[in-house]
Amino acid sequence: MKKVINNPGDVVEEMLEGIMRAHHGSFQKVEGVNGIVKKELKDKVAVVTGGGSGHEPLFFGVVGDGLADGVAIGNVFAAPTPNTVQEVAKTVDSGKGVLFIYGNYAGDVLNFDMAAELLEFEDVQTTTVKVTDDVVSAPLERKEDRRGIAGDIFVIKVAGAAAEKGLSLEEVTAVSQKANEHTYSIGVALSPGTIPDSGEPTFTLADDEIELGMGIHGEPGMERTKLMPADELTNQLMEKLLDESQLTSDDEVSVLINGLGSTTLMELFIVNRKVAQILDEKGIGIHDIDVNNYCTTQEMGGFSISLLELDDELKAYYDAPANAPYYKK
Repeated sequence: MKKVINNPGDVVEEMLEGIMRAHHGSFQKVEGVNGIVKKELKDKVAVVTGGGSGHEPLFFGVVGDGLADGVAIGNVFAAPTPNTVQEVAKTVDSGKGVLFIYGNYAGDVLNFDMAAELLEFEDVQTTTVKVTDDVVSAPLERKEDRRGIAGDIFVIKVAGAAAEKGLSLEEVTAVSQKANEHTYSIGVALSPGTIPDSGEPTFTLADDEIELGMGIHGEPGMERTKLMPADELTNQLMEKLLDESQLTSDDEVSVLINGLGSTTLMELFIVNRKVAQILDEKGIGIHDIDVNNYCTTQEMGGFSISLLELDDELKAYYDAPANAPYYKK
């Protein structure tokens, strides 16, 4: 796969240089680590997110007003170091505590937890919400083991709005965890992304194959099958989501159709058309629909569907204003 890079070992550092030149009015770089924070920080609970590079615009793209205050950035598909997380958290902390939000992957859990222990010695209070929206990645009885995918967007949105309102660390954490528990996602892979260092694909699929439920790093899904028409594919994915969420005609959702890298907006809107039809047929209210590329894996082909089950509290935080380079409300 052709990539527009220089030395593969420099991609993260050079990407960060480019991000800072493009968004110098909004961001400040954290000295000595691969971290970015808002230039204008507020006296409130701080929200910090992060993860491996290669999923852009996550995670830096949701640093902004009403969203995350800072991001810890790892190497490609690798968790940020504990020191990076620690320094970002110290930079954004106003004394009211820091909430960590990140996808539930072993490396991220280990390094964010280590950072939290180090921050405790520096009197920085932290809490954590691990995003676990991928319904295929573990059965319902082990929901806490599930992976985080594009549902990060919903959880960060709610957390950022709650923090802006002036809630305490405990309150922001609680409503963010509620958002996570109300978020259901499923993805499908059509083709792999490639790792800049090696040029190797993250997984392999035959030209006529897709994998339902595959994770964003190539983690196994629920079924490898032949490519099918968009409506048939969307029906299968939505059947799994609706079975998992147990949504009824009394419920209302926000919808996110997330592209994984190379799938075109044309295709994503075709999928969205069918998702909306299915929800309408079930009598499930649609509060909002977002079709975009947020959580990608380089040039991976495919998409995910996320549903956020709303109540009055979550709807208010979801609708609150937000402004970041790659997310606005």
